[in-house]
Amino acid sequence: MKTPHRDNTPADPSLIDSRAAAWRLLTVLGLVTLGNSGMYVVAVVLPAVQTEFGIGRGDASLPYTLMMVCLGLGGLWTGRMADRHGITPVLRLGAVAVAGGFAAAALSGNIWTFGLAHGLLLGLLGSSATFAPLLADTALWWRKRRGIAVAIAASGNYVAGTVWPPLVQWGIETIGWRNTYFLLAIVCGTGMFLLANRMRQRPPVVVMAAPATPGGAVSDTRRPFGMTPARAQTLLCLAGVGCCVAMSMPQVHIVAYCVDLGFGAARGAEMLSLMLASGIVSRLVSGWICDRIGGIRTLLLGSALQCVALLLFLPFDGLVPLYVISALFGLFQGGIVPSYAIIVREYFAPQEAGARVGAVIMATLVGMALGGWMSGWVFDLTGSYRAAFLNGIGWNLLNMGIALFLFWRVRGSGPGVARGAAA
Repeated sequence: MKTPHRDNTPADPSLIDSRAAAWRLLTVLGLVTLGNSGMYVVAVVLPAVQTEFGIGRGDASLPYTLMMVCLGLGGLWTGRMADRHGITPVLRLGAVAVAGGFAAAALSGNIWTFGLAHGLLLGLLGSSATFAPLLADTALWWRKRRGIAVAIAASGNYVAGTVWPPLVQWGIETIGWRNTYFLLAIVCGTGMFLLANRMRQRPPVVVMAAPATPGGAVSDTRRPFGMTPARAQTLLCLAGVGCCVAMSMPQVHIVAYCVDLGFGAARGAEMLSLMLASGIVSRLVSGWICDRIGGIRTLLLGSALQCVALLLFLPFDGLVPLYVISALFGLFQGGIVPSYAIIVREYFAPQEAGARVGAVIMATLVGMALGGWMSGWVFDLTGSYRAAFLNGIGWNLLNMGIALFLFWRVRGSGPGVARGAAA
């Protein structure tokens, strides 16, 4: 079996779907887990930061908002740089930025410096290197199992959400949130830098045929969904904003929600961890489904199920029901974001994968940022989270509407996109 060279030259095409690709996927999983820690850590420290700085719930949500906006903007740049120069330099810079961001946040004296550390360092330069570029890279190393491979890579985001919240909550209770942030700087920054050295090989370069539609027919990458690429990508970006405004309500505010209900921050951190652990299962199952029915159908299915889960939060606010609904929410929505990367790979030119996946992922992160702030703002206005849940449901319906429109544009095609797609 051929093994990948550790240089900046393209890998041999025979390495697609190989053991070397599997080892690379495992490395990607570790990078995503470490690099995406910040977006879940900040949700756990929200109550402590709100108390220490003497601010409202909306203002306490701003660091998360800044981080997600900057993460999305950074994804545009990191995707382009990875397409041009390889992913390792981008990952090394990201490692330094993650370490610096956690350290700077630990030293902050007010919500603005705390927020800028999350936005400019953890988001713009740090976490942005370990999501969209890595999803695009993974899609180029797999053919037969592209859906499940991308899902495994994306699941690192939820592994981070499973691992870090309880650890950080324990750290807050034992050594304080500032010392916990210093430890995160060392662990996450060092780990990312070491793993980045295993990513030096560029993806295989093959002669690209046009990707297949969900029926196995060849699609025209010059007119995805029968539109100009710019229009199609704009619709995907708008859908991404809608789905993630909805998604952010439970993910960002579940800890604070539990505090308000009298259950305590520790129970909220457990629910967040459970939600994201269930999301890991969801992403893997969704990847398997995506290999059989295609990205657009998977997006539509995940959007509908997410809406169901959000509706369940309205009538139930007991401790046990919230644990159950948190698990269901994770199971229902985990496959949504990876499906966007698969849709880009199915309908757009593969040589533009990094930049276009980066743009769509940017939109999903803007949605998370907007939703995280908007939910806190609605809470401050109304004094409860009920209106915030209703707001999320409305945005989710926007995502479902766009998914239905795109599905209508390719209706009549059968399953099997991944099996029929070219490398």
